Amino acid sequence: GAGAALVAALPVLPAQANPKDEPALVVMTQNLYLGSSLTPALTAATPEEFVGAVAQIYATVQYTDFPARAEAIADEIEANEPDLIGLQEVSRWTTAGPGAPPGYDFLAILQAALDDRGLVYSVAAVVDNASIGPAPLALPSCVQPGPTITCTVQLDDRDVILVNDDNPGLTWSNPRSGRFEAQAVLPSPVGPLSFDRGWVSIDARLDRQPFRFVNTHLETEDFPTVQQAQATEFVAGPGRGGSIIAVGDFNSAADGSTTTSYAQLTAPGKFRDAWDEDQLGDGFTCCQASNTPPLAPGALNNPVSTLQTRIDVILSRGAARTSGGQALVVGDTRFQGTPPFWPSDHAGVVAEFRL
Repeated sequence: GAGAALVAALPVLPAQANPKDEPALVVMTQNLYLGSSLTPALTAATPEEFVGAVAQIYATVQYTDFPARAEAIADEIEANEPDLIGLQEVSRWTTAGPGAPPGYDFLAILQAALDDRGLVYSVAAVVDNASIGPAPLALPSCVQPGPTITCTVQLDDRDVILVNDDNPGLTWSNPRSGRFEAQAVLPSPVGPLSFDRGWVSIDARLDRQPFRFVNTHLETEDFPTVQQAQATEFVAGPGRGGSIIAVGDFNSAADGSTTTSYAQLTAPGKFRDAWDEDQLGDGFTCCQASNTPPLAPGALNNPVSTLQTRIDVILSRGAARTSGGQALVVGDTRFQGTPPFWPSDHAGVVAEFRL
């Protein structure tokens, strides 16, 4: 499987490197995808348009079927056996009221899929980001004569660190989280909306070698000055000092075509990228794009992959080292024959480090 392919692709360590002196650590980053573009709600001009957009978005969330996608993501985790995983867009959709469709807690769903495979991953740290709603949910089952809307839906966004409990040499402590000072705030018919983006970290040791593991999700390229300010905060805060592995959806194209954030993160003396394009190729991770009304954009029903930028990256500094060729993209192939075709709108990345 993909795990064997990763091992086969890893360069053989030079003979003088003693694996006992330099324990191997496999890390993964994966944006789970909240299940729909939120653009219809963010561009609504009236309360009526906003209510219509919320119904369209939640219908798309149901269509993109996170329980099915979680099985595919759990398969990738099983194949590659990462020790540490940084997850973004770990959504919780909470529905309420007469006629309400089921909600989804992406973290619980993914953990159940991992449990089914006999994998034991602890939730080490969580940062709570955006909390949007409750908003009226005008799906057919929720509209009574009048018309009266009987249901609501709320979106809570999180970033999460999972730790593989099956690695006896790996210990961790000191879970921390924070939100960035710089945030994009959008006006809407129901008041200002913000994604309240943040970061989450743990202190860890692999066979007594200490390091910090940090996971984040920066603002999108649509708000470049906010995103670049968040990158500055990240380097000066959770990304400062010592041996660090930082993963996340940085929303900044590695080729420099969108924002300067990637260049800020990888400037001299800052972070090294675990992905060497000269050795590994483009490594595109974003994004599966489809636009199929009446669904919202991002329905994951595009039969051909549309990944075209590299924004999901694994970075390191200090004693956490990789050759730049010990990484692979996961989740970039169709996992089933009917939509949703893709595990997420983002591919994930797996990399192996020596400490």
